[in-house]
Amino acid sequence: MHDMHALKARVENGRIKVDEPTDLPEGTEWKLVLVDDLADEMDPQERVEFLRELEISATEADGGQLIDAAEVLAKLRAPA
Repeated sequence: MHDMHALKARVENGRIKVDEPTDLPEGTEWKLVLVDDLADEMDPQERVEFLRELEISATEADGGQLIDAAEVLAKLRAPA
């Protein structure tokens, strides 16, 4: 299972640069979505709930309380 955590990144010369090591396999692709773009599509209550959930997720990630996505998908795909 991968150590899932938030990665700190910055934009440098128009590219996103991550300065932290990771154990993800070489060539792993990510889809990044700006929170501001999502927030524009939400009403005020949805925005408050979304930001609260992000904060909870960050706290859980910092505490190592995550479930690997591959594990979840395998369980969902397993015959009943």
